[in-house]
Amino acid sequence: MMSTAEDLEDKAQGLVLSGRVEEAATICDELNRQFPEYASGWYTTSRVASLLGLRELALQAIERALYLSPGTPEWLLQRIESLGAAGNFAAAAAQALELSTHRFETGRFAADFGLALTRLGMYEQARTQYARACSLEPGNGEHFFGLACALWYLDDPDAVQAALDTCLELDPDNVQAILQRSELRTQTPDANNIAQLEAALESSRDDTQRRSRICYALAKELADVGDFSRSFGILAEGSALYRSSIPYDADSDLQALDAVMSCYKPEVFDRISEGHVSAEPVFVIGMPGSGVEMVERALVNHPAVQYAGDLPTFSRELVKHCLKGTATPPGTAAEMVGRSLSIDFGALGEDYLAGTRPLTGANPHFVDRQSLNFQYVGLIHLALPKAKIVFVHRDPMDNCFTLFRTFFENSFAFSYDMVELGRYYVAYSRLMEHWESVLPGVMYVISYEDLVADTRPVIEGLLEHCSLSLNESSLSIDAGRDGSVGVWRNFE
Repeated sequence: MMSTAEDLEDKAQGLVLSGRVEEAATICDELNRQFPEYASGWYTTSRVASLLGLRELALQAIERALYLSPGTPEWLLQRIESLGAAGNFAAAAAQALELSTHRFETGRFAADFGLALTRLGMYEQARTQYARACSLEPGNGEHFFGLACALWYLDDPDAVQAALDTCLELDPDNVQAILQRSELRTQTPDANNIAQLEAALESSRDDTQRRSRICYALAKELADVGDFSRSFGILAEGSALYRSSIPYDADSDLQALDAVMSCYKPEVFDRISEGHVSAEPVFVIGMPGSGVEMVERALVNHPAVQYAGDLPTFSRELVKHCLKGTATPPGTAAEMVGRSLSIDFGALGEDYLAGTRPLTGANPHFVDRQSLNFQYVGLIHLALPKAKIVFVHRDPMDNCFTLFRTFFENSFAFSYDMVELGRYYVAYSRLMEHWESVLPGVMYVISYEDLVADTRPVIEGLLEHCSLSLNESSLSIDAGRDGSVGVWRNFE
């Protein structure tokens, strides 16, 4: 008896549930050959392709499904996720904005949409979707953790605390929620989670990933209450455990920074034609913990400036331009830097601006606070010569310790080992000196120490540099949270 389209789709979905995803892909191939007009089969194919990391296939399949049967919200969500995975963030954000008012009928889809919106930096919309997921499935702790993550970026600590408390009531072993709870506030001797964290640490001796994160949480809370000696010992254990669990080639990172200095000499800026003429972007660069988020907040509090967040757009567009016209990707980050010399910088600037939409464009200016854009100062200036670049620096010892004591999920691999951190910071400092030498006056430099000691004159100078009128709301700043990743090495 010949299988129907529904039979084959059910079989593929069953294989996915049992973890046999490659077998499910084979069934999807058969389904699509036999029933090419069966729209749901293409949706399932897109989901399976996503699980296998086949980004282009996932996007092609969901586009086919929507061509055959337009408008299905769950399929539009899959399109958003596929566009994001393929690096087309502008199209993903535009589609997400169109879908943002939809009310999904299951917690799973509402939460999936909340995650997609969070990844796109659309935090208000993400909050709405996660709240929907929590109301539909109030017993699912992951939904409340997702809600807490969206709220984290909206500077609503009381709401974050409430969402984390509910998450941990439902799922006491959610280590990400445990870590975020410790980071949320300064703990006190009378109000802290130290006893719970000590018990969790004791029970996690055989789980490196879990133990490393609990170490960071416990070290932070011990430091808050003044037990610095014990805090540092636990922090050292946590950082060593996490560093041992991740692959990282420090020499490759350092070679990339050296290559930037070798390639981008003064004569490069004399011979390359003008870039894209736009004064919209204000790039705020510097190491996490240097004060970049405080400066960002001062700027986005101004009515002429739009918040855009930690955009990966410039680096992603740069990689695309470096790979144009070649079938052979570079073997090293240093080779990628060399290729960047021959790109069309005007086109790069234009594509960068387009790639920030629709998160930008509503106001005359927006802030791009991808702190590790420090690697691309010269390229940014060539691509967008009218853009403002603000460099925030801090005392090296203070900045390095802030980096070392902060847990960055999947980011800043150099920060988990003191020797690697020291080597990277020295290279970073040399690169910033290089940019100031070859591009005098291009960067507006702010000292973190000056910013916190006497905020008003520093912010007034910043606003004047950015051709912005004085606005009292820009003086309302405080320390923020950092978390970003450089991508000279992520050119796959």
